[in-house]
Amino acid sequence: MGWPRTDLMDLLGVRHPIIQAPMAGALTPAMAAAAAKAGGLGSLGLALKSPEYAAADMAAARGLTNRALNVNFFCHQPSADDPDRFTAIRDRLTPYYAEFDLGEPAAEPKTTAPFNADMLEVVLAAAPRVASFHFGLPPSDLLAPLKDAGVIILSSATSPAEARELEVLGTDAIIVQGWEAGGHRGVFDPSTGPGDIGTFALVPQIVDAVSVPVIAAGGIADACRTAAAFMLGASGVQIGTAFLNTPESMVADPHKKALLTERPTGITSAFSGRPARGVVNRYMVEMEDATLPDFPLMNAMTGPLRAASAKEGAGEFMSLWAGQAHAMNRETGTTDSIETLAEETLKLLNG
Repeated sequence: MGWPRTDLMDLLGVRHPIIQAPMAGALTPAMAAAAAKAGGLGSLGLALKSPEYAAADMAAARGLTNRALNVNFFCHQPSADDPDRFTAIRDRLTPYYAEFDLGEPAAEPKTTAPFNADMLEVVLAAAPRVASFHFGLPPSDLLAPLKDAGVIILSSATSPAEARELEVLGTDAIIVQGWEAGGHRGVFDPSTGPGDIGTFALVPQIVDAVSVPVIAAGGIADACRTAAAFMLGASGVQIGTAFLNTPESMVADPHKKALLTERPTGITSAFSGRPARGVVNRYMVEMEDATLPDFPLMNAMTGPLRAASAKEGAGEFMSLWAGQAHAMNRETGTTDSIETLAEETLKLLNG
């Protein structure tokens, strides 16, 4: 016997309803290709890339596999112009910059653009099977050309209300991001709540709220949790943290080492200006009370600190993004991880 629901697999064109999460700054085209080779959906986290580098990554992944691939982008609003908050954070970060001999924080840091017309052009040229979005969806003039080209659209929801909104706007399947998930929270409509519902409480609520396939994400690291997601009505799972200790991961050694411990995680906005879950470190604790500029300006401000901390090898100023199940990580390859997960989950589901 096979998977209890095949709607997501049919939609995505994959053998297993397992998505390797598109973790921006953490993965490689090799990881996406390895996930696709295993029969899952391989993903490229291109949210922090320029169109030129995004095109290069898509070409590199396509050179390694002809199977379905997902390309992921952010749909954030540009940072609000607030000189007082910017001055305050420059003053707050200056001692940390001095600690790493980085000079003064930049007066005009370069920030990351949301998904735009330039990125749309390279995505249409690459013709991926799937495009996914975090922090909502792009405006209709950018989304419609993707749908017209036959690209499958995914996006993350952290509440039933967000899920219903995404369905109305044309999302083909919805990623249910539970509170346990690592990295940036996908909240895009704060009026619906802070996005603090756990995965296994949220999945059945969103299954009942929408008619499109639902993908469970957050704290899913093994066959038991994958099977549980299906029992609650999900049609697939998205897994991120578990792949950060694979050979295809590009996160720095301090990050990989932290994931193999039982260190606690917490939600912080101090690295990027948006809430995100990571392993608690010195920077997170000391910046808990800071007044922050918005994403992506804050993300640009901490970039030099994160890079210097990674180079030093300590990781106390790195964004150690991780879900709450990170202590279950193992140092295995992406292809083996997905094949083993699929085999073990099917045994559980089929008795």
